[in-house]
Amino acid sequence: MTAHVGIVLISHSRALAEGAAELARQMGVGEVEVRAAGGAEDGGLGTSLDLLETAVSEADQGAGVVVIADLGSSVLTTRTLLEDREEGGTEVVLADAPFVEGAVAAASAAAGGADVAAVTRAASEAWDFRKT
Repeated sequence: MTAHVGIVLISHSRALAEGAAELARQMGVGEVEVRAAGGAEDGGLGTSLDLLETAVSEADQGAGVVVIADLGSSVLTTRTLLEDREEGGTEVVLADAPFVEGAVAAASAAAGGADVAAVTRAASEAWDFRKT
């Protein structure tokens, strides 16, 4: 089995992260590990470095992991994770992407065998999708 780039969605809301992850998983046709890191550890709103680290570990299939954050402290939490990671480990990248559209685009690209750079680019290009 070919390793695919994993995707992690970090949000202040567990329900939002899990819902977006469910949608992205459908677009990844079961080939891509999409994990949610939503809410605080107590189940309330917030972000958690521990939940993010666990989600990244679970999403890692050996081809890298792309993280998509909703806003504010979820971005800061991801940056903290990136700063604390050891050299030589799995490549983990924070994508500058819209949360839902970026997750779907990333999962589609990853399912097609794209590498971390291409999955990140696909997520970021989702900014171009207009609804009107």
